[in-house]
Amino acid sequence: MSVAAFPQEALNWLGRLPAGWQVKPLKHVVRVNPEALSDSTDPDWRMTYADISSVSLGQGIVDTEEFSFEDAPSRARRLVRPGDTLVSTVRTYLRAITVVREPPENLVASTGFAVLRPSSTIDANFLGYFATSDAFVNAVVAQSVGVSYPATNASDIVRLPIAFPRIEQQQKIATFLDRKTAEIDTLIARKRRLRDRLAEKRTALITRAVTKGLDPDAPMKDSGIEWLGEIPAHWRASRVKFFAAVGNGSTPSRENADYWVGGDYPWLNSGVVNKGSATEADQFVTELALRECHLPIIDPPAILLGITGQGKTRGMTTKLEIQATINQHLVFVKPDERVIDIDYLYAIFERAYLYLRSESDGGGSTKGAITCSQVENLCVPLPPVTEQREIALALQESQAKLHGVSRKIGKAIERLEEYRSALITNAVTGQIKVA
Repeated sequence: MSVAAFPQEALNWLGRLPAGWQVKPLKHVVRVNPEALSDSTDPDWRMTYADISSVSLGQGIVDTEEFSFEDAPSRARRLVRPGDTLVSTVRTYLRAITVVREPPENLVASTGFAVLRPSSTIDANFLGYFATSDAFVNAVVAQSVGVSYPATNASDIVRLPIAFPRIEQQQKIATFLDRKTAEIDTLIARKRRLRDRLAEKRTALITRAVTKGLDPDAPMKDSGIEWLGEIPAHWRASRVKFFAAVGNGSTPSRENADYWVGGDYPWLNSGVVNKGSATEADQFVTELALRECHLPIIDPPAILLGITGQGKTRGMTTKLEIQATINQHLVFVKPDERVIDIDYLYAIFERAYLYLRSESDGGGSTKGAITCSQVENLCVPLPPVTEQREIALALQESQAKLHGVSRKIGKAIERLEEYRSALITNAVTGQIKVA
């Protein structure tokens, strides 16, 4: 198909192509979702299932589950073969996209993927790189519909154009990108390991400070607290409920506009624990919602704790610095500041992260949850308040240095990832010459 057959806006993202390259709709050079499991599939047939969360950019399929057809999720339908490329049709900007080179036996992908199987005119690895390029991903995102979970469908994806040279040149481009991206990925991995070591050092500093204090020569005693071990002899231990109010919130019905429209009272969800402090909100509820939906009014300073989910959010904490209310996936801890310093308490909960997660994994539930009772009954070490403030200040100073180094490493990783993306896009659209 000639370039002139496409509207100009459909070609802008491909840029100026080298002589000899062709432009065709994807559907002319790939088969989309070529194989699917039917409802008549043997119930005992075993599969290896890949969901959208199983795919990581640059790493491919990193996590799968084994199922019989009978027990598999209803979306486990797309059969995958070597050389297929998976493209997530939901929130494609997250780049759950990969070429499948050596799939496990009976690999089945979620219906949330478009499975692209290349024809003989397209090299499988070239197609995989093209699908991860900024140019292609941005084109898919531009045609997606929805706000929270923008989505498209496979038939729309394969209407998009693909530019490609002869098959031998495609293979050279793919080989070049294999080599260059492996080099970049190695550098990124090293920097991530370095950042992980800084995080471990930060955790060790917190552990030392809240369990041993600042005086290395202080006499010690057994705390009687499972997750703490020994503490300085002049410290005491107390359950959270004896020096703080603990509670959680709710989500007012979205169907009742009177709870939301015109609201000016900050309402926070569990995403807030990904920040060091909560200083603003992006959602607000009305006075009516506060009255009718059992929403607590929390005055700062307080600690907010994520209490649900299998991801890292459960057990994470942040400091509340504005008056606000919260949803049911958060717990607030409002301390008596005559007994415990807020910054010291924040450090305590950071130290208790793994303990609270392990305690809330019990009971056989597939979704772990920390309860208000577990938070209330958490036993913590209590130095004198003046010593708590000294510990908190020392931690802030040492962590500021680590944070500065970690931030620089993060910026370096971002630049490498940007370079990787630009390299792929430029190579698969012919903007750089590959011998």
